[in-house]
Amino acid sequence: MLSRLICFIQGYLRIRTTGYSTERFLNACRHRGIYLWGLQAVSGAYEMNISISGFRKLKPIIRKTGTKVTIIKKSGLPFYLFRYRKRKLFFAGAFFFVFLIFWMSRYIWNIDITGNQSRTDETLLEFLKTTDVKNGMSKSSVDCQRIVKDIRKEYDDIIWVSASIRGTRLIIQIKENEDSLPASSADNDENQKGGERTGQPVDIVADKNCTIESAIVRNGLFQTEIGAKVKKGDVLVSGQVPVNNDAGEITGYQYHISDADIIGRTVLKYKDSCANTYIEKKEYEDVGRLEYCLKIGNIRFSLGSIKNDYEHFTMVGEQRQFKIFDNFYFPVYYEKREAIPYVPHEKPHSEEEIRRILTERFRRYCEDLEKKGVEIIENDVKIYTEQKKSTAKGRLTVRMPIGRKKASKLIEIPKKEEADEKETGDGTNGNDGNSH
Repeated sequence: MLSRLICFIQGYLRIRTTGYSTERFLNACRHRGIYLWGLQAVSGAYEMNISISGFRKLKPIIRKTGTKVTIIKKSGLPFYLFRYRKRKLFFAGAFFFVFLIFWMSRYIWNIDITGNQSRTDETLLEFLKTTDVKNGMSKSSVDCQRIVKDIRKEYDDIIWVSASIRGTRLIIQIKENEDSLPASSADNDENQKGGERTGQPVDIVADKNCTIESAIVRNGLFQTEIGAKVKKGDVLVSGQVPVNNDAGEITGYQYHISDADIIGRTVLKYKDSCANTYIEKKEYEDVGRLEYCLKIGNIRFSLGSIKNDYEHFTMVGEQRQFKIFDNFYFPVYYEKREAIPYVPHEKPHSEEEIRRILTERFRRYCEDLEKKGVEIIENDVKIYTEQKKSTAKGRLTVRMPIGRKKASKLIEIPKKEEADEKETGDGTNGNDGNSH
């Protein structure tokens, strides 16, 4: 690819060699270091490509070998420029186009985010705008390290972030923590960070009623026991560890940010419903309103319109951003939108379809629980059919991670009552004998 581009810029010729010593001609070219390519035998002659500088060296070789060389075709940029040398506007436009490409290559025109599952691209792009990271910003003002730190700081469940610039694209790759607890994770991190900043203890409290089945405590004091039943809000691990003297009396507390893996057995309620009917859309063929749009920056050019007086219609469309190769994007977009009218028809679901829909939803729900470390022990979910809708509801007995972090309430150390007695004769202002 690069060699072809170089040949095009330098220019080259397609020549035909005839005579009785064409093989000798080829050997002489090789001996003098003249590069030939695209060699092809045609009707007793040879056709080949040769550079302009190489063609100028052929005169002594032609005279020595007695061959005849004919130019078949001239290709490359020099011949192209010579052919259109009088078209000044064309060259001015070409120069402006090259300058425009060079100027636009200094900016970011596309932000590509990959690896996000729990958040959409639009959500992350809106956050990046608050940190002045957006399309149209100068590449020199992009601080990839700061972008990584801002995303990690804003979203605690994102455990890895990478930001890099390729062409006019800002590529952001992220990895989310799939094993994080589903409930109160934001409160956990906020309380933990608060404890780190203020030096205050942080407890782990039960986030639901359950029976404790196992516990691995790495930091803090375990406040319950295996097999105990706890209620939501009960302290499971305390961040205040008492310090005792030789007499077994509490003289103070050591403050910790509790850290533990606690598994509990609990019951989760499940409920999901599905309508017994659905709307079938019968679209009109070859009927609709089309709109084409070309967007350059904030300037929009439209052809056609999607405005209509349809009672029911579906809006479909597509958007493409112009680019060169894979990483050189331009702030130019092509959009196509179409409003397609339809007539709605209400149709009933069969019992088999309802069961399949609710079963599939329940299966996905169970898969999500398993990804979060929840083990389903017993399943008591059933499907109930009513007049307008069908409902899947019941209870799941599960074994799952229990606990959320919460700032601890400081325990006051009880003070001893000391007798305020003064010894006779020892006081500074006291009498040390009988007065006379």
